[in-house]
Amino acid sequence: MCGIFGIIGHEDAARLTYFGLYALQHRGQESAGIASWDEREGSCHLHVGMGLVPDVFREEDLKHLTGETAIGHVRYSTTGKPQLRNAQPLLVRVRNGIQLALAHNGNLTNSHALRQELESQGSIFQTTTDSEVIAYHIARERCKVGTAEEAVANAMKKIKGAYSLVISSPRKLIGARDPQGFKPLCIGKRDNAYILTSETCALDTIGATFVRD
Repeated sequence: MCGIFGIIGHEDAARLTYFGLYALQHRGQESAGIASWDEREGSCHLHVGMGLVPDVFREEDLKHLTGETAIGHVRYSTTGKPQLRNAQPLLVRVRNGIQLALAHNGNLTNSHALRQELESQGSIFQTTTDSEVIAYHIARERCKVGTAEEAVANAMKKIKGAYSLVISSPRKLIGARDPQGFKPLCIGKRDNAYILTSETCALDTIGATFVRD
Protein backbone atom coordinates (compact mmCIF):
# COMPACT_ATOMS: atom_id res chain seq x y z
CA MET A 1 0.00 0.00 0.00
CA CYS A 2 2.82 2.41 1.00
CA GLY A 3 2.41 5.19 3.54
CA ILE A 4 3.31 8.82 2.93
CA PHE A 5 3.70 11.72 5.33
CA GLY A 6 4.70 15.37 4.98
CA ILE A 7 4.92 18.34 7.33
CA ILE A 8 5.80 22.01 6.91
CA GLY A 9 6.29 24.72 9.49
CA HIS A 10 7.68 22.81 12.48
CA GLU A 11 11.21 23.09 13.87
CA ASP A 12 11.39 19.35 14.50
CA ALA A 13 9.79 18.25 11.23
CA ALA A 14 11.87 15.10 10.73
CA ARG A 15 11.16 13.75 14.20
CA LEU A 16 7.42 14.23 13.76
CA THR A 17 7.71 12.56 10.36
CA TYR A 18 9.42 9.62 12.08
CA PHE A 19 6.49 9.19 14.48
CA GLY A 20 4.03 9.64 11.61
CA LEU A 21 5.76 6.86 9.64
CA TYR A 22 5.76 4.65 12.72
CA ALA A 23 1.97 5.01 12.84
CA LEU A 24 1.78 4.15 9.13
CA GLN A 25 4.07 1.11 9.40
CA HIS A 26 1.19 -1.26 8.60
CA ARG A 27 1.07 0.24 5.10
CA GLY A 28 4.60 -0.93 4.21
CA GLN A 29 7.43 -2.82 5.87
CA GLU A 30 10.10 -3.08 3.14
CA SER A 31 11.87 0.25 3.46
CA ALA A 32 11.52 3.66 5.05
CA GLY A 33 12.90 7.11 4.35
CA ILE A 34 12.76 10.79 5.27
CA ALA A 35 13.85 13.87 3.33
CA SER A 36 14.08 17.18 5.20
CA TRP A 37 14.68 20.70 3.96
CA ASP A 38 16.84 23.17 5.82
CA GLU A 39 15.94 26.52 4.31
CA ARG A 40 18.81 28.30 6.08
CA GLU A 41 21.32 25.97 4.46
CA GLY A 42 19.35 25.75 1.23
CA SER A 43 19.87 22.02 1.24
CA CYS A 44 17.94 18.76 1.45
CA HIS A 45 18.96 15.94 3.80
CA LEU A 46 17.93 12.40 2.87
CA HIS A 47 18.07 9.15 4.81
CA VAL A 48 16.58 5.88 3.56
CA GLY A 49 17.06 2.23 4.47
CA MET A 50 15.63 -1.24 4.21
CA GLY A 51 13.44 -2.55 7.03
CA LEU A 52 11.09 -1.15 9.63
CA VAL A 53 11.05 2.48 10.73
CA PRO A 54 12.77 1.91 14.13
CA ASP A 55 15.51 -0.11 12.42
CA VAL A 56 16.20 2.45 9.69
CA PHE A 57 16.41 5.56 11.90
CA ARG A 58 18.70 6.10 14.85
CA GLU A 59 18.86 9.22 17.00
CA GLU A 60 21.89 10.55 15.12
CA ASP A 61 20.04 10.13 11.81
CA LEU A 62 17.15 12.27 13.04
CA LYS A 63 19.54 14.95 14.33
CA HIS A 64 21.06 15.17 10.84
CA LEU A 65 17.62 15.68 9.23
CA THR A 66 17.30 19.38 10.08
CA GLY A 67 14.74 21.88 8.84
CA GLU A 68 11.08 22.83 9.18
CA THR A 69 9.85 20.79 6.20
CA ALA A 70 10.06 17.02 5.81
CA ILE A 71 8.42 14.17 3.92
CA GLY A 72 8.57 10.46 4.63
CA HIS A 73 7.66 7.12 3.10
CA VAL A 74 7.18 3.49 4.11
CA ARG A 75 7.22 1.12 1.15
CA TYR A 76 5.15 -1.85 0.11
CA SER A 77 6.45 -2.75 -3.33
CA THR A 78 4.12 -3.18 -6.27
CA THR A 79 6.20 -1.84 -9.17
CA GLY A 80 9.91 -2.44 -8.65
CA LYS A 81 11.74 -4.98 -6.52
CA PRO A 82 12.37 -4.60 -2.77
CA GLN A 83 15.81 -3.00 -3.12
CA LEU A 84 17.48 -0.02 -1.46
CA ARG A 85 17.62 1.89 -4.75
CA ASN A 86 13.79 1.79 -4.84
CA ALA A 87 13.37 3.25 -1.35
CA GLN A 88 11.71 6.65 -1.08
CA PRO A 89 11.52 9.64 -0.89
CA LEU A 90 13.12 10.31 -4.24
CA LEU A 91 15.24 13.43 -4.60
CA VAL A 92 14.97 15.15 -7.99
CA ARG A 93 17.45 17.75 -9.19
CA VAL A 94 16.14 20.22 -11.74
CA ARG A 95 18.16 22.87 -13.59
CA ASN A 96 19.36 26.04 -11.83
CA GLY A 97 19.89 24.13 -8.61
CA ILE A 98 16.19 23.53 -7.96
CA GLN A 99 15.46 20.35 -6.01
CA LEU A 100 12.24 18.50 -5.22
CA ALA A 101 11.60 15.48 -3.01
CA LEU A 102 8.76 13.05 -3.78
CA ALA A 103 6.94 10.30 -1.91
CA HIS A 104 4.40 8.21 -3.82
CA ASN A 105 1.67 5.74 -2.93
CA GLY A 106 -0.11 3.90 -5.76
CA ASN A 107 0.31 2.54 -9.26
CA LEU A 108 0.34 3.99 -12.75
CA THR A 109 -1.37 2.17 -15.60
CA ASN A 110 0.71 3.91 -18.26
CA SER A 111 4.11 3.86 -16.54
CA HIS A 112 5.70 1.50 -19.09
CA ALA A 113 4.79 3.74 -22.04
CA LEU A 114 5.91 6.88 -20.20
CA ARG A 115 9.19 5.24 -19.21
CA GLN A 116 9.91 4.14 -22.78
CA GLU A 117 9.20 7.67 -23.99
CA LEU A 118 11.59 9.17 -21.45
CA GLU A 119 14.31 6.61 -22.18
CA SER A 120 14.04 7.28 -25.92
CA GLN A 121 14.74 10.94 -25.16
CA GLY A 122 17.86 10.17 -23.14
CA SER A 123 16.59 9.86 -19.57
CA ILE A 124 18.58 7.46 -17.39
CA PHE A 125 16.65 5.75 -14.59
CA GLN A 126 18.20 4.88 -11.26
CA THR A 127 15.27 2.80 -9.96
CA THR A 128 12.76 0.27 -11.31
CA THR A 129 9.69 2.04 -9.86
CA ASP A 130 6.90 4.00 -11.51
CA SER A 131 7.55 6.66 -8.86
CA GLU A 132 10.65 7.76 -10.75
CA VAL A 133 8.55 8.17 -13.90
CA ILE A 134 6.37 10.64 -11.99
CA ALA A 135 9.45 12.43 -10.63
CA TYR A 136 10.95 12.80 -14.11
CA HIS A 137 7.76 14.29 -15.52
CA ILE A 138 7.46 16.76 -12.65
CA ALA A 139 11.11 17.73 -13.12
CA ARG A 140 10.61 18.27 -16.86
CA GLU A 141 7.53 20.39 -16.29
CA ARG A 142 9.34 22.40 -13.60
CA CYS A 143 11.77 23.56 -16.28
CA LYS A 144 8.86 25.01 -18.27
CA VAL A 145 6.79 26.74 -15.57
CA GLY A 146 7.35 29.14 -12.72
CA THR A 147 6.23 27.12 -9.71
CA ALA A 148 6.44 23.57 -8.37
CA GLU A 149 2.66 23.30 -8.03
CA GLU A 150 2.20 24.15 -11.70
CA ALA A 151 4.72 21.45 -12.58
CA VAL A 152 2.85 18.86 -10.50
CA ALA A 153 -0.49 19.82 -12.06
CA ASN A 154 0.93 19.52 -15.59
CA ALA A 155 2.58 16.17 -14.86
CA MET A 156 -0.72 14.84 -13.51
CA LYS A 157 -2.26 15.37 -16.94
CA LYS A 158 0.14 12.75 -18.33
CA ILE A 159 0.16 10.08 -15.64
CA LYS A 160 -2.79 7.71 -15.27
CA GLY A 161 -3.67 5.39 -12.40
CA ALA A 162 -4.44 5.38 -8.69
CA TYR A 163 -1.99 7.43 -6.64
CA SER A 164 -1.31 9.95 -3.90
CA LEU A 165 1.76 12.18 -3.88
CA VAL A 166 3.56 14.35 -1.37
CA ILE A 167 6.15 16.66 -2.91
CA SER A 168 8.37 19.11 -1.04
CA SER A 169 10.75 21.93 -1.83
CA PRO A 170 12.59 24.21 0.63
CA ARG A 171 9.51 26.38 1.10
CA LYS A 172 6.55 24.29 -0.11
CA LEU A 173 4.67 21.11 0.69
CA ILE A 174 2.37 19.87 -2.09
CA GLY A 175 -0.16 17.06 -1.92
CA ALA A 176 -1.94 15.46 -4.88
CA ARG A 177 -4.38 12.62 -5.49
CA ASP A 178 -5.45 11.00 -8.74
CA PRO A 179 -8.63 12.54 -10.22
CA GLN A 180 -10.77 9.63 -8.93
CA GLY A 181 -9.32 9.90 -5.43
CA PHE A 182 -8.62 6.16 -5.14
CA LYS A 183 -5.65 6.50 -2.81
CA PRO A 184 -6.07 8.17 0.59
CA LEU A 185 -4.54 11.49 1.58
CA CYS A 186 -5.65 13.86 4.33
CA ILE A 187 -4.66 17.24 5.74
CA GLY A 188 -3.91 17.89 9.40
CA LYS A 189 -2.64 20.75 11.52
CA ARG A 190 -0.54 21.06 14.65
CA ASP A 191 -0.01 24.60 15.92
CA ASN A 192 1.25 26.49 12.83
CA ALA A 193 2.40 23.37 11.02
CA TYR A 194 0.42 21.64 8.28
CA ILE A 195 0.57 17.91 7.64
CA LEU A 196 -0.27 15.63 4.70
CA THR A 197 -0.58 11.92 5.39
CA SER A 198 -2.13 8.70 4.15
CA GLU A 199 -4.20 8.05 7.28
CA THR A 200 -5.44 10.01 10.29
CA CYS A 201 -3.73 7.60 12.71
CA ALA A 202 -0.50 9.46 11.93
CA LEU A 203 -2.16 12.73 12.98
CA ASP A 204 -3.26 11.21 16.28
CA THR A 205 0.26 9.98 16.96
CA ILE A 206 1.81 13.46 16.76
CA GLY A 207 -1.05 15.32 18.44
CA ALA A 208 -2.35 16.99 15.26
CA THR A 209 -5.95 17.69 14.38
CA PHE A 210 -7.71 16.45 11.24
CA VAL A 211 -8.68 19.25 8.83
CA ARG A 212 -10.09 17.41 5.79
CA ASP A 213 -9.36 14.83 3.12
